[in-house]
Amino acid sequence: MTAFTRRPQELAGVRGLAALVHGDGRNLEDIRRAVRGQDAVISIVSSEGRGPTTIMSDVTRALLAGMSEAGVRRLVTVSVYALQGHRPWIAINLVRWLLRRPYADFARMERIVASSGLDWTIVRPPLLTNGPATGHVRSAAGMEDFAQGPYSISRADLAATLVDLAEDSQHVGKVLLVSTKKTP
Repeated sequence: MTAFTRRPQELAGVRGLAALVHGDGRNLEDIRRAVRGQDAVISIVSSEGRGPTTIMSDVTRALLAGMSEAGVRRLVTVSVYALQGHRPWIAINLVRWLLRRPYADFARMERIVASSGLDWTIVRPPLLTNGPATGHVRSAAGMEDFAQGPYSISRADLAATLVDLAEDSQHVGKVLLVSTKKTP
């Protein structure tokens, strides 16, 4: 697994990395170095702050160009649950209002990915937590919302889910909601 980041110091010591590529996701040459020789790409891009941004869509355009040049077809990209989710109603609407400008760019990013012609899966997690991996993850394709909670997932469970999706073609061309699964 190769990691591509603007802040390589934050990934120092991460197990399982074969390589670490430092670069800017908007720079096609940096993207080329990162995707060359890869079987799949997992993309997690976010903006800093609540202001207007094009970072997610700009990085996605460069990423798709680099993947096309390198012949990499599989893309798993992370978006946001609140883009279409409605539950929990008060929290979702507050978050959607506060982050309306970055969310507009997540919507652009999703449209770009969906029209790419690649073997893509868009993953929409809800609130991310710092808990450990539990392996208790639920997913749903073709839905805007989960009918009931929990409306959170640990970053560790999300990471494991993303890797699994990159290795599987079951959800190609789908938007997939993920969250922690209630355990009895």
